[in-house]
Amino acid sequence: MPLPRNFDTVALAKRIRLDVVRMTSRGRSSHVGSALSIADIVATLYGAALDVDPAHPKKPDRDRFVLSKGHAGAAVYAALAETGFFDPSLLDQHYQNGSIFSGHVSHKGVPGVELSTGALGHGLNVATGMALAAKRAGERWRAVALLSDGECDEGSTWEAAMFAAHHKLDNLVAVIDYNKLQSLASVAETLALEPFADKWRAFGWSIAEVDGHDHPQLLAAFDRLPFAQGRPSLVIAHTTKGKGVSFMENEVAWHYRAPLGAQFEAAIAELESPDA
Repeated sequence: MPLPRNFDTVALAKRIRLDVVRMTSRGRSSHVGSALSIADIVATLYGAALDVDPAHPKKPDRDRFVLSKGHAGAAVYAALAETGFFDPSLLDQHYQNGSIFSGHVSHKGVPGVELSTGALGHGLNVATGMALAAKRAGERWRAVALLSDGECDEGSTWEAAMFAAHHKLDNLVAVIDYNKLQSLASVAETLALEPFADKWRAFGWSIAEVDGHDHPQLLAAFDRLPFAQGRPSLVIAHTTKGKGVSFMENEVAWHYRAPLGAQFEAAIAELESPDA
């Protein structure tokens, strides 16, 4: 995949994390840990890897990005705002009554969002359909879906995986935010996924495993897509839920808890630190 954009993705990820903490605190909304988990992934996608244009969000040959883990929508709203799709001041409306910026990501009225998501296990299916449509039309754009590890408990995810490999959709990219925590417990306790990469290989996908917070690793993986001709590509991004705020990291409570009061102030101070 070409890298047509030129943002400092590390700085972009930092701004996304600050936006996410402010948004979820202001709206008293959930999923701050999930959104912090994907900040580096969405920063490298929107800052470099996706072929999208904020001035023309519906250009026909754009890449299509689907946030399958729609509950982490705050991170995508922040990425869109920080890369020019709309004024970042509009993020103040997140999770407010009547706002277009719902807690689960919504495409209605939001430039740059392709699909409203929330029910897990649907995003890869839609992205697969998009990729198939592009193939049949002879188009060169790609469909990219960002999944949670927990939604790989869903049978529909594996139906899409099998369908994509059968149709040789090498214009389809899945990225899995493998933070190893679900809403109430660890992935291993809830429904173990390992050997995870081997399962995807058995379904006919070509795989790269990366540190999902290491920007050079992420960018290098995106730059060599597709990993194999005639096969869909999967990036397994090993991440930390709540990344960037020490007291949120690997803490399942921050799937639903909103950062308020002293915890909000501590999170902002940590993220604004020069060492962050």
